[in-house]
Amino acid sequence: MTIKTTGAADRYPELTRAVVQILDEVVPGLDLDDIDPTADMRYEFDIDSIDFLNLMIGIDERLGVDVPETDYGDITTLDGLVAYLANRGAVGNV
Repeated sequence: MTIKTTGAADRYPELTRAVVQILDEVVPGLDLDDIDPTADMRYEFDIDSIDFLNLMIGIDERLGVDVPETDYGDITTLDGLVAYLANRGAVGNV
C-alpha cells in the first residue's frame, strides 16, 4: 500500500493505516496502491452512501469515535477523515 501523504495522513500514519484497513473491509477488493488522501473518497474509492455509512460504523466500532451524521458532509477526503478522527482522540485508540 502506497499512500501519497500530505497532511493529516502524514502526521498520523498509524491512524491512516487503521482507516484504510476499515475501508478495505467495507469495499473488498479495493485497490490500495497509490492512494491519494486529498481526493474525494467517493470517487477515489468508488463508494456509495451505504459504503460510507458502513465506514463510519467501522470507525465507531474499531476506533471508538462516533461521527455524527451532521458531520458527514465535512468529511470528503481520507486526509480530512484522519484529521477529524485525530481531533476526536482516535490516535490513542489505534
